[in-house]
Amino acid sequence: MITDVAGVRVGHWTDPVARTGCTVVLLPAGTVASGEVRGGAPGTREWALLAPERLVARVDAVVLSGGSAFGLSACDGVVRWCEERGIGFPTAAGPVPIVVGAVLYDLGVGDARVRPDAAAGLAACEAAVAGPFEVGAVGAGTGATVGKWRGDPPQPGGLGTASERSGALVVSALVAVNAWGDLREPGASRPGIPQHTAGVPDQKHGARFGNTTIGVVATNARLDKTACLLVAQSGHDGLARALEPAHATFDGDALVAAATGEVDAPLEHVRLLAARAVETAIRST
Repeated sequence: MITDVAGVRVGHWTDPVARTGCTVVLLPAGTVASGEVRGGAPGTREWALLAPERLVARVDAVVLSGGSAFGLSACDGVVRWCEERGIGFPTAAGPVPIVVGAVLYDLGVGDARVRPDAAAGLAACEAAVAGPFEVGAVGAGTGATVGKWRGDPPQPGGLGTASERSGALVVSALVAVNAWGDLREPGASRPGIPQHTAGVPDQKHGARFGNTTIGVVATNARLDKTACLLVAQSGHDGLARALEPAHATFDGDALVAAATGEVDAPLEHVRLLAARAVETAIRST
């Protein structure tokens, strides 16, 4: 679990009837982060500040949410929760919480009128734990589905997590899997390409083509922002191992990589474990 990285906490808000929710990853003070989007249809908040050349290196929380663009409102509740506790980037007017968000499209599987909002984000923070937490059809994974590229009825996706270790080094992933492509097992046969996927999907299927896989890779390694970006890129390698097709025009695939800075470790070891952790997390859903 991603909470295997010391100081990381995870909380959910879930509406099982409307089939939507959000998941908050609260990070310890001083966590450095970067991230990368590879899908063609992302929905994000504060993503530009993750670039290595930007001023702020710290990230206080990451929000993964359903509700498409509406779900970015959940970040407001997380900002409020952090502000009330004095968490954030120091400024003359007080700490400014650095909360990064990414959303997936689940509006077609439940009640599209219900989306995670600021109250949902706040509730997820209040529910956050540093130990085992629920996975599957919960939080950001509540309405997630996979296997939509063939035009067949989509299959359940969900929220998955996994950890990889090498000595004192821990690299973990938490992923909400709502992919256009299929979950792929190692060595599985590769079916042919359906003809209807050659162009824009048939719009009559509507929400069948609402997608996006989003997640967080966390490690206890000591890394700067550039190294975190490389870790996020390796996380996308793991995504492409577990999903096919991956990073489609109709996906908004996005991963944040966060480093808490407790141990020294070779960057390439962190990157290798990040790819494995993301791959395993996706297949665990």
